[in-house]
Amino acid sequence: MSGPVPKRSDQRRRRNSSDGPALVQAKTAAKKPTVPRGDDNWHPIARRWYADLRKSGQSTFYEASDWATAYYVAEAMSRNLTQGRFSAQLFQSVMSAMTDLLTTEGSRRRARVELERESGEVDEHETARLTVLDGYRQAAGGADAGT
Repeated sequence: MSGPVPKRSDQRRRRNSSDGPALVQAKTAAKKPTVPRGDDNWHPIARRWYADLRKSGQSTFYEASDWATAYYVAEAMSRNLTQGRFSAQLFQSVMSAMTDLLTTEGSRRRARVELERESGEVDEHETARLTVLDGYRQAAGGADAGT
């Protein structure tokens, strides 16, 4: 989805309008994927990004192919940061792949996904739980989002 970043659901005035396509749930017999260990030789920024990605709320829904993509992105990021000349084209490719992995607030909003922390005191390392927007709740047969 292109265009401006949508507002968070709690900042919208109209909650009865459709937020996009209905939620599609895929049922699979696949087990939770094994997350590849990061490379100790990566640049510190790439190592930190990959480690923080493992703790991020959206990573709960990653499949093995998403982790393989994240590993490749961290490798490309590391190479770009350690080579003598910084490549703007490689940087753009890395940022695009990071968007595909929903690693930024804007990319998650465009995909109509919000991460909300559990109530109570917020710890920066606390795992966020994934919450889809009200339109998805209605499509899944949940409670009326307008109330």
